[in-house]
This record gives sequence, structure tokens and C-alpha cells, in this order.
Amino acid sequence: MKRKADASDPAVANGHSKKQAVDPDAMHARFAAGLFDQATRDNYTSQYAASEPYKHAVVSRLMDDALLRSVRSEITQNIHFTPKETDIYKIHQSGDLANLDGLPASALEKLPSLLKLRDALYSKDFREWISAVSGAGPVSGKKTDMAVNVYVPGCHLLCHDDVIGSRRVSYILYLTDPDKPWKAEWGGALRLYPVNEKKGDDGKTYNVPQAEWSKVIPPAWNQLSFFEVQPGASFHDVEEVYARAEGDSDDDGGRVRMAISGWFHIPQEGEDGYEAGLEEKLAEKSSLQQLQGKADQVDEPQTMWIDPAENAQSTDDEDVEGLSETDLEFLLQYMTPNYLTPDTVEELNELFAEESTLQLANFLSKKFSVSLREWLDQQSQDNNAQSPKLSTSSPPYKHRYQYSHANPSASKSNPYECILNDLLPSIQFRKWLSLATGLTLNRCSILARRFRKSLDYQLAQSYSGEDPQLEYTLNITPTLGWGGDANQDEDDENEETTHSNGNSNGNSKPQPADEDDNVGGYELYMAGDEDDEDDTASHTDLTIPTNIQSQTGAGDRRSSKRKKADPAVYQAATDDEDDGILFSNPASWNTFSVVLRDRGTLKFVKYVSGSAKGDRWDFTGCVEVEDDDDDDIDAEDE
Repeated sequence: MKRKADASDPAVANGHSKKQAVDPDAMHARFAAGLFDQATRDNYTSQYAASEPYKHAVVSRLMDDALLRSVRSEITQNIHFTPKETDIYKIHQSGDLANLDGLPASALEKLPSLLKLRDALYSKDFREWISAVSGAGPVSGKKTDMAVNVYVPGCHLLCHDDVIGSRRVSYILYLTDPDKPWKAEWGGALRLYPVNEKKGDDGKTYNVPQAEWSKVIPPAWNQLSFFEVQPGASFHDVEEVYARAEGDSDDDGGRVRMAISGWFHIPQEGEDGYEAGLEEKLAEKSSLQQLQGKADQVDEPQTMWIDPAENAQSTDDEDVEGLSETDLEFLLQYMTPNYLTPDTVEELNELFAEESTLQLANFLSKKFSVSLREWLDQQSQDNNAQSPKLSTSSPPYKHRYQYSHANPSASKSNPYECILNDLLPSIQFRKWLSLATGLTLNRCSILARRFRKSLDYQLAQSYSGEDPQLEYTLNITPTLGWGGDANQDEDDENEETTHSNGNSNGNSKPQPADEDDNVGGYELYMAGDEDDEDDTASHTDLTIPTNIQSQTGAGDRRSSKRKKADPAVYQAATDDEDDGILFSNPASWNTFSVVLRDRGTLKFVKYVSGSAKGDRWDFTGCVEVEDDDDDDIDAEDE
């Protein structure tokens, strides 16, 4: 006997009840045999309750095999995938499969199995199964939300918690090649992060995910992974799909990680279990609001300011115009001499006044850079080498890299420590930087950073200071293949210098030889909204292309309106749009970049792919800029 059509079923809610209405037995036949048996459900319920680091389940065989093979065939033959890359992900993605009914009849005729799958996943019986196993509460049959994501070598999705809007349960159904079992060493795993509680200066407790995951779930054909979406708890990422290494077998089907990703939402108005105001309550709890607000008080590293005047290494009067002989003697231990000549400093000043950016090649002198490179090579080759003491940044939904703070009183026993603890914090370096930029500079904060390949990144964050801030990066990445090699000058015998208002060819965007070969690791500045009036937020307005939808789990944050954007997402513009990029800096050897950063400007360092030939190494600093406007006005009055 057929059951009466339920208005909460997608078959009815999506407007095709007569064509799609089926009895429970026929719907159950679309799933693997025995899935709805009480014993099977109880088994998965027990596994879910006992799972760590937060509650989740893995169903090894969800759908009828023949149906899912047909779905995969329809997808590969008839669905177009768009490559998308932001600071947080790199994927190939379909459109929203929840709205298949809006397609023309001619298109729907090519996707009958996909329609069956969509309606099965959001059927009343399977929704009840998901609710019972997870204990998350009822889920909607009206609001469906799914897309196909394809990860090929180099693709990845960084740490996030899926907390967007009315999501209640997140799921991934894998459609990897059924005849070529996926190998864990190919990557592409779902990785879950444990959470620690940290108390902020405001007395509030924040959930902060640990720097690395504790649970790894490799992809497998017809496997379903799901978990309840929980603010500040359900942190996860998708491991990079690794490129084939030399000597690897080519019998891997191209390592195509195809999966249907989606969410079950809370019941909508008119459905059983609907709770008025619940979606608004969930929004208030969203950890994205922590990301967009003041949760940076529990971030590591924290800013540690240094006053170079307290670490002066000469008795010269700091107010003496230009560099004194003693200043030059100190700086010549480290810097290429040409950058210290009055003519070059004046030229840099003019360039910076025009563009507010500089990029200098061969910044460190040949003698010093050779010793630094030898030291770095030793670190990568000798496991017993005296590596720098580096901590790991946190939380991973903002950044992950290794770092060390500058400390002028700390060791200077090797070239690396000499730059960090001697050159960059010195009053002599501040004087040179002030002359080169024409700015009056105050305190500075300096970090040494190492971005490890297949691990590290810095997601887009906005600068919220009232006054502009001068930021610099000294790149000391000893390997090639980062996209800026064509512009990178090796230390030559004449120690020639190159400087520009972008990269050394005048182009401020990363220029890999081939887009598919881009291994990341580049530092990028992007414009925010000039009309941002929120003095307290750590995010900014951002115009995002309106013709691209996101179904990655990091969230759909695209809008045709100028509204607050998630700072953890930078979306590249389409061909006919201004992408907002102000300045970019590929990982490179011995290059020094300077940027005057205004309020609202976004900055990130792109995830370093496992295909990179090494890690990205750099020193980065920010310097307070003194406002000279009042002095200029007084001078004009006089």
C-alpha cells in the first residue's frame, strides 16, 4: 500500500510529486540492502555516539551500487564543472543540484539517476534515519542543499566548521572510481580537528581547534560521512589531493576525488519540528561571528611590539638626517650596498610615494646571503641540524604556520638569528626604511615564518587599525618553482639591484608558468570596501562576483549587495571584473617587499601545495606609522 505523499518530502516540495512519488519499499531499494534495518541503525547510532574528536559516522556502503554507478556516469557525461580557487580552497564544482527541477526537460532526461539519488537522500525515511543516528533533531525535506565537488591533484579545502545559516547535518557521499580503489596516500581525506577551550582577556571562553587534525577519513566509493554542524566544534578540512610523484604508478585514474557534498537543514516553516526563531539563534552562536569579531585575543602569535630606540647599537643621534657612517657600517653587514647609496634611497622614496609599494631583489648582500642559504640548506638536509625554535600558529581556521618572535637580546649565533634579532629590530634598519618610504616610523613587530608544504597557509584577514601600517616581508625561500622565478635574480657578481612598484617586471600578480603548476605560497594584498564604517570589526566589505555559487562547506558568501563578507574567503574575480588585487609577492629568494596597508585591506598567504619543491621561508614585520599631517599644516602656516 502506497503511503500518502508528505508535503515535507522533496518529491512534493520541489513541485514534481506525481512524477517522483514512490512507496517506501521502492525508495529503500535505492539504498544498500539492510540500511534501514533496526540492527543496522542501532549499530551506526552507537558508532556515532562513541566517535571522536566530535560525533560523526562513516557508512561504508550507502546506496545501491548500480544506481550510484549510473549517477557517476551521468555526472561525468553531462555536468559541467567550474574551477574555483580562493584563499581557503581550490576545487572544481558543479552548480546547485538541489534545484535540478528548474532545468529544462531536455537536460533532466539526461540525469534520471541523479534525480533518484537526490530524492532518496532527502526522502522522509532517510531523513529520519539521519536524525536518529546523529541525535541532531529533525531535518528539512523542503530545503535541499547539495553539489558535486571534484578534487584533482592540487585541490584542497582548509579548516572551517560549516556553520552557515540553517545547516544541521553535513554529509559527503563519495563517487570515486568504483573500479580503482582510492589509496590513502593520494590524499583527499576528510580530517576532523579536536577543540580546546581558551579563556580570553574578556573572561569569555572560546573553542579553539588544535593546529592539526586527529581523525583521518580517506575517500572510498559509495561511502557516506556525516556529522552535526556545531558552532565552534565541527572543524574539519579536506586534505590536498597529491600529485603523482616520480616513480608512482600511472594506474590511478588521474586521482579524481569526486563527491556529492551537502547539508540537511533545520525544518522550515510548515514542517514537523519547525521552531520559530531557531535560525536566528543559530546565527548568533556561529563561530564565523567569532572569526569576524574579536576572537583574535586567543590567536597565536600575538603582536609583540619592539621599540628600536631601546636597542640602538650606535651613539649617533637618531635625528641626524640620512644614514651616519656608523649606521652604514652596521647595515653593510647585511644589505646589498647599492640599496644604501643616497641616489638609490631617493629613487625608492619616489617610487614608494607614487605607489605605496616596493619590491627589491637581491636585498641581502651576496656574502651574507650565501651564508644564509648554506645554513637553510643544512636545515633541510640534516635532521640533527640546529633548527630555529619555531612555534605553530593558531587557530587553523585563520592560519597555520611556524613562527618565532624577534628578540634583540636573544641569540645571534647563525645568519637566520642575525636577521631576526639583529638587523630587523635595529634602529639603523628603521632609519633606512624611513628614508626609503618617506614615513616617520615608530614601534615594530617582527616574525620569522616557515610555511611547510602540504600544511601551512594564512587565510585572508583585514587590517582594522585607524592609521595606515607599514608592512614588509623579506623572502628567503631557497627553492624554485613558486611562480616568480622568471623575475627572480640570483645573486650575481656585481650585486645588481632591482626595484619596482610590483614584481621586478612591474606586474603585481603571481605569474606561474602554467596555472596548473601554481603551488601557492604567494602573499597577496586585496582591497576591501572603502565605505567600511565599522570601527571594531576585523573584517571588511568585499565585492564578490555574483555568478558563482559556493558549495564547499566553507559557505556561500557571495552576494550582489555590499555586505559584510567572511574574511576567510577571497574569491577571484571573473574576466570582466576588477579582482581587487593590490599587490602580490610569490615565494622567492632574497627579495624584500614593502606595502603601506590601509584600514580594511585584506592579506593572505596561499596554502603551500605538496607539489612545492620546499617550504616558504620569510621574515615579516609591521611598523607603526606616525601621522605627519599636523606637522605639515604647521609648516605651511609658518
